[in-house]
Amino acid sequence: MITVTKKDLIALGYGPSFSADIIREAKKLMIAKGHTYYKSRKLDRVPKEAVEELLGITLPDKQS
Repeated sequence: MITVTKKDLIALGYGPSFSADIIREAKKLMIAKGHTYYKSRKLDRVPKEAVEELLGITLPDKQS
């Protein structure tokens, strides 16, 4: 599973606050789908597919 963090979103050009909001909303989406693991406050990593679903765009794969 490919995951996304706040730092990844900032690197793509989103602001720090908006990036945190995206991660928060993606966690809510995953909880709504039945993945209670994402209730953890310390978890800052969400599946790429959840972020793509929220934003309605396809994120580029990470380049090394």
